[in-house]
Amino acid sequence: MVAILMLLYAGAGMAKSVLMVSVDGLKPEYVLEADARGLRIPYLRRLMADGSYAEGVVGVWPTVTYPSHTTLVTGVTPAEHGIFTNVEFDPLHQFKESWFWYAHQIQVPTLWDAAHAKHFVTASIGWPVTVGDANIDYLIPEYWRISGPAESLNSSDGYLIGALSRPEGLLAQMQAACGTYMMGNDTSLQGDDIKTKFAVDIIRKHKPAFMTVHLSSLDDAQHAHGPFSSQANVDLEGIDSLLSQLAEAAHASDPASIVAVISDHGFTNVTHWVNLNVPFRQAGLIEETRDPNSGPGKVTAWKAQAWLAGGMAAIMLHDPADQKTERDVRQLLQTLAVNPSNGIASIKDRAEIKALGAFPDAAFLVVFKPGYYAANNSTGDLISEIQGVHGGHGFSPEFPEMRASFFISGAGIAHHRNLGVVDMRQIAPTIAQVMGLTLPTAKADPLHVTP
Repeated sequence: MVAILMLLYAGAGMAKSVLMVSVDGLKPEYVLEADARGLRIPYLRRLMADGSYAEGVVGVWPTVTYPSHTTLVTGVTPAEHGIFTNVEFDPLHQFKESWFWYAHQIQVPTLWDAAHAKHFVTASIGWPVTVGDANIDYLIPEYWRISGPAESLNSSDGYLIGALSRPEGLLAQMQAACGTYMMGNDTSLQGDDIKTKFAVDIIRKHKPAFMTVHLSSLDDAQHAHGPFSSQANVDLEGIDSLLSQLAEAAHASDPASIVAVISDHGFTNVTHWVNLNVPFRQAGLIEETRDPNSGPGKVTAWKAQAWLAGGMAAIMLHDPADQKTERDVRQLLQTLAVNPSNGIASIKDRAEIKALGAFPDAAFLVVFKPGYYAANNSTGDLISEIQGVHGGHGFSPEFPEMRASFFISGAGIAHHRNLGVVDMRQIAPTIAQVMGLTLPTAKADPLHVTP
Protein backbone atom coordinates (compact mmCIF):
# COMPACT_ATOMS: atom_id res chain seq x y z
CA MET A 1 0.00 0.00 0.00
CA VAL A 2 1.71 4.25 -0.84
CA ALA A 3 0.31 7.41 0.66
CA ILE A 4 0.44 11.01 -0.51
CA LEU A 5 0.21 13.48 2.32
CA MET A 6 -0.51 17.15 2.02
CA LEU A 7 0.84 18.11 5.39
CA LEU A 8 0.31 21.07 7.68
CA TYR A 9 3.82 22.39 7.99
CA ALA A 10 4.23 24.30 11.24
CA GLY A 11 7.98 24.92 10.93
CA ALA A 12 7.44 28.15 9.01
CA GLY A 13 5.14 29.37 11.78
CA MET A 14 2.09 28.94 9.55
CA ALA A 15 -0.07 25.88 8.92
CA LYS A 16 0.13 24.39 5.42
CA SER A 17 -2.28 21.87 3.90
CA VAL A 18 -1.85 18.09 4.00
CA LEU A 19 -2.97 15.22 1.70
CA MET A 20 -2.41 11.52 2.35
CA VAL A 21 -2.82 9.04 -0.50
CA SER A 22 -1.91 5.39 0.02
CA VAL A 23 -0.53 3.38 -2.88
CA ASP A 24 -0.98 -0.11 -1.52
CA GLY A 25 2.00 -2.47 -1.77
CA LEU A 26 4.59 -0.06 -3.18
CA LYS A 27 8.01 -1.61 -2.68
CA PRO A 28 10.78 1.02 -2.39
CA GLU A 29 12.73 -0.67 -5.20
CA TYR A 30 10.10 0.46 -7.70
CA VAL A 31 11.30 4.04 -7.17
CA LEU A 32 14.90 3.58 -6.01
CA GLU A 33 15.67 1.26 -8.94
CA ALA A 34 13.37 2.85 -11.52
CA ASP A 35 16.10 3.15 -14.17
CA ALA A 36 17.23 -0.45 -13.86
CA ARG A 37 13.62 -1.63 -14.09
CA GLY A 38 12.73 0.63 -17.02
CA LEU A 39 9.90 2.30 -15.14
CA ARG A 40 8.40 5.54 -16.40
CA ILE A 41 7.37 7.16 -13.11
CA PRO A 42 8.43 10.81 -13.43
CA TYR A 43 6.36 12.08 -10.52
CA LEU A 44 7.73 9.58 -7.98
CA ARG A 45 11.29 10.13 -9.22
CA ARG A 46 10.87 13.89 -8.83
CA LEU A 47 9.37 13.43 -5.36
CA MET A 48 12.46 11.51 -4.26
CA ALA A 49 14.86 14.01 -5.81
CA ASP A 50 13.11 17.01 -4.29
CA GLY A 51 12.64 15.63 -0.77
CA SER A 52 13.65 13.06 1.82
CA TYR A 53 13.15 9.32 1.47
CA ALA A 54 13.68 5.98 3.21
CA GLU A 55 15.55 3.06 1.69
CA GLY A 56 12.84 0.95 3.27
CA VAL A 57 10.19 0.98 6.00
CA VAL A 58 10.08 -1.95 8.44
CA GLY A 59 6.41 -2.67 8.96
CA VAL A 60 4.23 -4.22 11.63
CA TRP A 61 3.14 -7.77 12.46
CA PRO A 62 1.47 -8.83 10.19
CA THR A 63 2.48 -6.90 7.07
CA VAL A 64 -1.05 -6.65 5.68
CA THR A 65 -3.18 -3.70 4.66
CA TYR A 66 -5.53 -2.83 7.51
CA PRO A 67 -3.19 -3.01 10.52
CA SER A 68 -0.43 -1.30 8.51
CA HIS A 69 -2.65 1.56 7.41
CA THR A 70 -3.82 2.04 10.97
CA THR A 71 -0.23 2.17 12.22
CA LEU A 72 0.50 4.79 9.55
CA VAL A 73 -2.08 7.14 11.11
CA THR A 74 -1.48 6.25 14.78
CA GLY A 75 2.21 5.43 15.16
CA VAL A 76 1.59 2.34 17.32
CA THR A 77 1.51 -1.44 16.84
CA PRO A 78 -1.60 -3.47 15.99
CA ALA A 79 -1.76 -4.79 19.56
CA GLU A 80 -2.09 -1.18 20.72
CA HIS A 81 -4.41 0.23 18.07
CA GLY A 82 -6.67 -2.83 17.91
CA ILE A 83 -6.66 -3.66 14.18
CA PHE A 84 -4.85 -7.00 14.36
CA THR A 85 -5.16 -8.09 10.72
CA ASN A 86 -7.51 -7.48 7.78
CA VAL A 87 -10.42 -9.67 8.86
CA GLU A 88 -11.88 -10.44 12.25
CA PHE A 89 -11.45 -13.90 13.77
CA ASP A 90 -14.35 -16.11 12.64
CA PRO A 91 -13.68 -19.65 13.89
CA LEU A 92 -17.12 -20.99 12.89
CA HIS A 93 -16.83 -19.44 9.42
CA GLN A 94 -20.22 -17.81 9.85
CA PHE A 95 -19.53 -14.37 8.41
CA LYS A 96 -19.01 -13.00 4.92
CA GLU A 97 -16.40 -10.26 4.44
CA SER A 98 -15.88 -9.62 8.17
CA TRP A 99 -13.16 -6.98 7.74
CA PHE A 100 -12.08 -4.43 10.33
CA TRP A 101 -14.14 -1.69 8.70
CA TYR A 102 -15.03 0.66 11.51
CA ALA A 103 -13.24 3.67 12.98
CA HIS A 104 -14.68 2.80 16.40
CA GLN A 105 -12.49 -0.31 16.40
CA ILE A 106 -9.34 1.85 16.58
CA GLN A 107 -8.35 2.18 20.23
CA VAL A 108 -5.93 5.15 20.08
CA PRO A 109 -5.98 8.67 18.59
CA THR A 110 -5.33 9.08 14.85
CA LEU A 111 -3.89 11.90 12.78
CA TRP A 112 -7.47 12.79 11.76
CA ASP A 113 -8.41 13.09 15.44
CA ALA A 114 -5.41 15.32 16.16
CA ALA A 115 -6.06 17.52 13.13
CA HIS A 116 -9.77 17.82 13.87
CA ALA A 117 -9.02 18.81 17.45
CA LYS A 118 -7.08 21.77 16.04
CA HIS A 119 -10.15 22.70 13.97
CA PHE A 120 -8.44 21.73 10.72
CA VAL A 121 -10.71 20.51 7.92
CA THR A 122 -10.12 16.79 7.36
CA ALA A 123 -10.99 14.47 4.45
CA SER A 124 -10.44 10.88 3.33
CA ILE A 125 -11.28 8.64 0.38
CA GLY A 126 -10.94 4.85 0.44
CA TRP A 127 -8.72 4.65 3.54
CA PRO A 128 -9.14 1.45 5.58
CA VAL A 129 -10.90 1.47 8.96
CA THR A 130 -12.68 4.81 8.50
CA VAL A 131 -16.38 3.88 8.38
CA GLY A 132 -18.22 6.15 10.82
CA ASP A 133 -15.25 8.38 11.66
CA ALA A 134 -16.84 11.59 12.99
CA ASN A 135 -13.51 13.44 12.90
CA ILE A 136 -13.25 13.20 9.11
CA ASP A 137 -15.31 16.07 7.73
CA TYR A 138 -15.42 14.85 4.12
CA LEU A 139 -15.40 11.05 4.07
CA ILE A 140 -15.89 8.33 1.46
CA PRO A 141 -14.72 5.23 3.37
CA GLU A 142 -13.41 1.92 2.08
CA TYR A 143 -16.25 -0.55 2.45
CA TRP A 144 -17.95 -3.24 0.41
CA ARG A 145 -20.83 -5.60 1.02
CA ILE A 146 -19.29 -8.40 -1.03
CA SER A 147 -16.08 -8.35 -3.03
CA GLY A 148 -16.31 -8.98 -6.74
CA PRO A 149 -16.80 -7.22 -10.05
CA ALA A 150 -19.43 -4.50 -10.15
CA GLU A 151 -21.69 -6.53 -12.46
CA SER A 152 -22.06 -9.16 -9.70
CA LEU A 153 -23.52 -6.60 -7.29
CA ASN A 154 -27.10 -5.49 -6.88
CA SER A 155 -27.37 -2.11 -8.59
CA SER A 156 -28.88 -0.73 -5.39
CA ASP A 157 -25.48 -1.25 -3.73
CA GLY A 158 -24.54 2.01 -5.39
CA TYR A 159 -26.46 3.69 -2.57
CA LEU A 160 -24.45 1.92 0.12
CA ILE A 161 -21.24 3.92 -0.06
CA GLY A 162 -23.30 7.11 -0.31
CA ALA A 163 -25.06 6.23 2.93
CA LEU A 164 -21.70 5.73 4.66
CA SER A 165 -20.14 8.93 3.32
CA ARG A 166 -20.22 12.20 5.21
CA PRO A 167 -21.55 14.83 5.31
CA GLU A 168 -24.95 13.49 4.26
CA GLY A 169 -25.48 13.93 0.56
CA LEU A 170 -21.77 14.43 -0.20
CA LEU A 171 -21.45 11.56 -2.66
CA ALA A 172 -24.63 12.42 -4.57
CA GLN A 173 -23.45 16.01 -4.98
CA MET A 174 -20.00 14.93 -6.11
CA GLN A 175 -21.31 12.37 -8.61
CA ALA A 176 -23.05 15.18 -10.49
CA ALA A 177 -19.60 16.63 -11.25
CA CYS A 178 -17.32 13.57 -11.15
CA GLY A 179 -19.45 10.77 -12.54
CA THR A 180 -20.52 7.57 -10.83
CA TYR A 181 -18.48 6.40 -7.85
CA MET A 182 -17.54 2.73 -7.81
CA MET A 183 -19.70 0.08 -6.18
CA GLY A 184 -18.04 -2.34 -3.82
CA ASN A 185 -14.26 -2.48 -3.94
CA ASP A 186 -12.83 -1.82 -7.40
CA THR A 187 -9.13 -2.66 -7.03
CA SER A 188 -8.30 -1.94 -10.67
CA LEU A 189 -6.50 1.12 -11.98
CA GLN A 190 -9.93 2.35 -13.08
CA GLY A 191 -11.00 2.26 -9.43
CA ASP A 192 -7.95 4.29 -8.43
CA ASP A 193 -8.75 6.78 -11.20
CA ILE A 194 -12.26 7.20 -9.79
CA LYS A 195 -10.94 7.79 -6.27
CA THR A 196 -8.45 10.32 -7.64
CA LYS A 197 -11.18 12.30 -9.43
CA PHE A 198 -13.24 12.50 -6.26
CA ALA A 199 -10.21 13.42 -4.16
CA VAL A 200 -9.26 16.24 -6.56
CA ASP A 201 -12.84 17.52 -6.38
CA ILE A 202 -12.73 17.64 -2.57
CA ILE A 203 -9.36 19.39 -2.59
CA ARG A 204 -10.54 22.05 -5.02
CA LYS A 205 -13.91 22.71 -3.38
CA HIS A 206 -13.26 22.18 0.32
CA LYS A 207 -9.48 22.71 0.71
CA PRO A 208 -8.94 20.16 3.50
CA ALA A 209 -6.00 20.77 5.79
CA PHE A 210 -5.36 17.03 6.13
CA MET A 211 -6.58 14.45 3.64
CA THR A 212 -5.93 10.74 3.09
CA VAL A 213 -6.53 8.70 -0.07
CA HIS A 214 -5.93 4.97 -0.57
CA LEU A 215 -5.00 3.66 -4.04
CA SER A 216 -5.13 -0.13 -4.17
CA SER A 217 -4.59 -1.31 -7.75
CA LEU A 218 -0.83 -1.99 -7.45
CA ASP A 219 -1.55 -4.42 -4.62
CA ASP A 220 -4.10 -6.20 -6.80
CA ALA A 221 -1.72 -6.37 -9.77
CA GLN A 222 1.06 -7.85 -7.64
CA HIS A 223 -1.23 -10.44 -6.07
CA ALA A 224 -2.38 -11.50 -9.52
CA HIS A 225 0.97 -11.42 -11.37
CA GLY A 226 3.79 -10.96 -8.84
CA PRO A 227 5.96 -7.97 -7.92
CA PHE A 228 7.83 -6.28 -10.77
CA SER A 229 5.72 -8.15 -13.31
CA SER A 230 4.94 -6.28 -16.52
CA GLN A 231 1.35 -5.89 -15.30
CA ALA A 232 2.46 -4.39 -11.98
CA ASN A 233 4.92 -2.05 -13.71
CA VAL A 234 2.26 -0.77 -16.10
CA ASP A 235 -0.12 -0.26 -13.19
CA LEU A 236 2.43 1.77 -11.23
CA GLU A 237 3.07 3.96 -14.26
CA GLY A 238 -0.65 4.69 -14.32
CA ILE A 239 -0.65 5.41 -10.59
CA ASP A 240 2.27 7.80 -11.04
CA SER A 241 0.05 9.92 -13.29
CA LEU A 242 -2.72 9.89 -10.66
CA LEU A 243 -0.28 10.97 -7.96
CA SER A 244 0.81 13.84 -10.18
CA GLN A 245 -2.82 14.94 -10.57
CA LEU A 246 -3.35 14.81 -6.81
CA ALA A 247 -0.18 16.77 -6.11
CA GLU A 248 -1.08 19.37 -8.72
CA ALA A 249 -4.48 19.90 -7.09
CA ALA A 250 -2.86 20.08 -3.66
CA HIS A 251 -0.33 22.71 -4.73
CA ALA A 252 -3.01 24.69 -6.56
CA SER A 253 -5.01 24.76 -3.33
CA ASP A 254 -1.93 25.61 -1.23
CA PRO A 255 1.44 26.26 -2.93
CA ALA A 256 3.20 25.41 0.35
CA SER A 257 1.76 21.90 0.50
CA ILE A 258 4.02 19.05 1.51
CA VAL A 259 3.61 15.74 -0.31
CA ALA A 260 4.62 12.44 1.25
CA VAL A 261 4.35 9.05 -0.42
CA ILE A 262 4.26 5.99 1.80
CA SER A 263 3.14 2.38 1.52
CA ASP A 264 1.84 -0.24 3.86
CA HIS A 265 3.95 -3.31 3.02
CA GLY A 266 6.18 -4.92 0.45
CA PHE A 267 5.59 -8.00 -1.73
CA THR A 268 7.20 -11.28 -2.68
CA ASN A 269 6.33 -14.15 -5.01
CA VAL A 270 4.30 -16.93 -3.39
CA THR A 271 4.74 -20.56 -4.40
CA HIS A 272 2.91 -22.77 -1.85
CA TRP A 273 -0.29 -22.83 0.18
CA VAL A 274 -0.03 -23.94 3.82
CA ASN A 275 -3.24 -25.33 5.35
CA LEU A 276 -2.54 -25.49 9.08
CA ASN A 277 -6.14 -26.40 9.83
CA VAL A 278 -5.60 -29.75 8.09
CA PRO A 279 -3.29 -31.15 10.83
CA PHE A 280 -5.39 -29.34 13.45
CA ARG A 281 -8.49 -31.22 12.27
CA GLN A 282 -6.56 -34.48 12.05
CA ALA A 283 -5.41 -33.99 15.66
CA GLY A 284 -9.00 -33.48 16.84
CA LEU A 285 -8.52 -29.77 17.53
CA ILE A 286 -11.24 -28.89 14.98
CA GLU A 287 -14.45 -30.88 14.51
CA GLU A 288 -16.60 -30.53 11.40
CA THR A 289 -19.68 -31.96 9.81
CA ARG A 290 -19.20 -32.51 6.11
CA ASP A 291 -21.60 -33.26 3.28
CA PRO A 292 -19.55 -34.25 0.20
CA ASN A 293 -22.17 -32.59 -2.02
CA SER A 294 -22.33 -29.24 -0.21
CA GLY A 295 -18.78 -27.94 -0.29
CA PRO A 296 -16.67 -26.99 2.75
CA GLY A 297 -17.41 -28.56 6.09
CA LYS A 298 -19.14 -26.72 8.93
CA VAL A 299 -17.14 -26.27 12.13
CA THR A 300 -19.13 -27.68 15.03
CA ALA A 301 -16.48 -27.48 17.77
CA TRP A 302 -12.87 -26.36 18.08
CA LYS A 303 -10.09 -26.21 20.62
CA ALA A 304 -7.46 -24.46 18.50
CA GLN A 305 -7.57 -22.86 15.09
CA ALA A 306 -5.43 -20.71 12.78
CA TRP A 307 -6.30 -17.05 12.18
CA LEU A 308 -4.77 -16.33 8.78
CA ALA A 309 -2.72 -13.25 7.89
CA GLY A 310 -0.97 -13.94 4.58
CA GLY A 311 2.58 -15.02 5.39
CA MET A 312 1.78 -15.87 9.01
CA ALA A 313 -1.03 -17.29 11.12
CA ALA A 314 -2.05 -16.64 14.72
CA ILE A 315 -3.06 -19.75 16.62
CA MET A 316 -6.10 -19.09 18.78
CA LEU A 317 -7.37 -21.29 21.60
CA HIS A 318 -11.09 -21.63 22.28
CA ASP A 319 -10.21 -21.54 25.97
CA PRO A 320 -7.06 -19.44 26.48
CA ALA A 321 -6.60 -21.10 29.90
CA ASP A 322 -6.62 -24.64 28.44
CA GLN A 323 -3.03 -25.61 29.21
CA LYS A 324 -3.34 -29.14 27.86
CA THR A 325 -4.49 -27.93 24.46
CA GLU A 326 -1.72 -25.34 24.46
CA ARG A 327 0.86 -28.07 25.10
CA ASP A 328 -0.66 -30.26 22.39
CA VAL A 329 -0.61 -27.41 19.88
CA ARG A 330 2.97 -26.52 20.74
CA GLN A 331 4.08 -30.11 20.14
CA LEU A 332 2.13 -30.30 16.88
CA LEU A 333 3.64 -27.07 15.56
CA GLN A 334 7.16 -28.07 16.57
CA THR A 335 6.72 -31.38 14.74
CA LEU A 336 5.53 -29.57 11.61
CA ALA A 337 8.43 -27.09 11.78
CA VAL A 338 11.05 -29.87 11.74
CA ASN A 339 10.17 -30.64 8.11
CA PRO A 340 11.58 -27.76 5.98
CA SER A 341 9.10 -28.48 3.17
CA ASN A 342 6.31 -27.26 5.45
CA GLY A 343 7.59 -23.71 5.06
CA ILE A 344 7.65 -22.67 8.72
CA ALA A 345 10.33 -20.06 9.49
CA SER A 346 9.61 -19.67 13.22
CA ILE A 347 7.02 -20.21 15.94
CA LYS A 348 6.47 -17.34 18.39
CA ASP A 349 5.05 -17.90 21.88
CA ARG A 350 2.91 -15.52 23.95
CA ALA A 351 5.83 -13.52 25.33
CA GLU A 352 7.39 -13.10 21.90
CA ILE A 353 4.05 -12.12 20.35
CA LYS A 354 3.57 -9.45 23.00
CA ALA A 355 7.03 -8.03 22.32
CA LEU A 356 6.23 -7.85 18.60
CA GLY A 357 3.01 -5.92 19.19
CA ALA A 358 0.98 -8.54 17.34
CA PHE A 359 -2.16 -10.62 18.06
CA PRO A 360 -2.60 -10.06 21.83
CA ASP A 361 -4.83 -13.10 22.45
CA ALA A 362 -2.92 -15.64 20.36
CA ALA A 363 -1.22 -18.61 21.97
CA PHE A 364 1.28 -18.93 19.10
CA LEU A 365 2.23 -17.11 15.92
CA VAL A 366 3.42 -19.27 13.03
CA VAL A 367 5.66 -17.29 10.67
CA PHE A 368 6.15 -18.77 7.21
CA LYS A 369 9.16 -18.59 4.96
CA PRO A 370 8.82 -16.16 2.04
CA GLY A 371 6.79 -17.92 -0.63
CA TYR A 372 4.62 -20.00 1.72
CA TYR A 373 1.13 -18.54 2.15
CA ALA A 374 -1.55 -19.29 4.73
CA ALA A 375 -4.72 -20.99 3.44
CA ASN A 376 -7.92 -22.01 5.18
CA ASN A 377 -8.65 -25.56 3.97
CA SER A 378 -9.18 -28.19 6.65
CA THR A 379 -9.06 -31.17 4.26
CA GLY A 380 -6.59 -32.24 1.63
CA ASP A 381 -2.85 -31.67 1.80
CA LEU A 382 -1.02 -29.52 4.32
CA ILE A 383 1.15 -28.11 1.50
CA SER A 384 0.10 -27.54 -2.10
CA GLU A 385 1.71 -25.65 -4.96
CA ILE A 386 0.33 -22.32 -6.14
CA GLN A 387 -0.09 -22.49 -9.89
CA GLY A 388 1.26 -19.61 -11.97
CA VAL A 389 3.10 -16.49 -10.79
CA HIS A 390 1.45 -14.66 -7.91
CA GLY A 391 2.53 -12.32 -5.14
CA GLY A 392 1.74 -11.95 -1.46
CA HIS A 393 2.63 -10.23 1.80
CA GLY A 394 1.90 -10.63 5.50
CA PHE A 395 5.31 -12.20 6.15
CA SER A 396 7.63 -11.13 8.94
CA PRO A 397 8.57 -7.43 8.65
CA GLU A 398 12.11 -8.59 9.38
CA PHE A 399 12.23 -10.00 5.82
CA PRO A 400 13.57 -7.27 3.47
CA GLU A 401 10.98 -8.25 0.86
CA MET A 402 8.26 -6.84 3.13
CA ARG A 403 9.71 -3.33 3.41
CA ALA A 404 7.36 -0.46 2.61
CA SER A 405 8.11 3.02 1.21
CA PHE A 406 8.35 6.58 2.49
CA PHE A 407 8.99 9.69 0.38
CA ILE A 408 8.27 13.26 1.49
CA SER A 409 8.77 16.59 -0.28
CA GLY A 410 7.60 20.18 -0.04
CA ALA A 411 8.07 23.42 1.86
CA GLY A 412 10.65 23.02 4.62
CA ILE A 413 11.62 19.42 3.74
CA ALA A 414 15.29 18.53 3.16
CA HIS A 415 16.20 17.75 -0.46
CA HIS A 416 17.45 14.30 -1.50
CA ARG A 417 18.07 13.14 2.07
CA ASN A 418 18.43 9.38 2.48
CA LEU A 419 16.85 8.45 5.83
CA GLY A 420 18.04 4.83 5.61
CA VAL A 421 15.79 2.03 6.85
CA VAL A 422 13.11 3.36 9.20
CA ASP A 423 10.36 2.00 11.47
CA MET A 424 6.76 2.36 10.28
CA ARG A 425 5.81 3.64 13.75
CA GLN A 426 7.95 6.73 13.07
CA ILE A 427 5.83 7.95 10.18
CA ALA A 428 2.74 9.18 12.05
CA PRO A 429 4.85 11.12 14.62
CA THR A 430 6.80 12.64 11.71
CA ILE A 431 3.61 13.78 10.03
CA ALA A 432 2.26 15.07 13.33
CA GLN A 433 5.43 17.06 13.99
CA VAL A 434 5.42 18.58 10.52
CA MET A 435 1.75 19.50 10.98
CA GLY A 436 2.26 20.95 14.45
CA LEU A 437 0.10 18.25 16.05
CA THR A 438 0.61 15.80 18.91
CA LEU A 439 -0.14 12.07 19.06
CA PRO A 440 0.10 11.27 22.77
CA THR A 441 0.13 7.48 22.35
CA ALA A 442 2.81 7.43 19.63
CA LYS A 443 6.23 6.92 21.25
CA ALA A 444 8.56 6.43 18.24
CA ASP A 445 10.95 9.25 17.37
CA PRO A 446 9.96 11.42 14.39
CA LEU A 447 12.20 11.19 11.36
CA HIS A 448 14.59 14.07 10.62
CA VAL A 449 13.05 15.37 7.41
CA THR A 450 13.72 19.11 7.84
CA PRO A 451 17.00 20.80 6.84
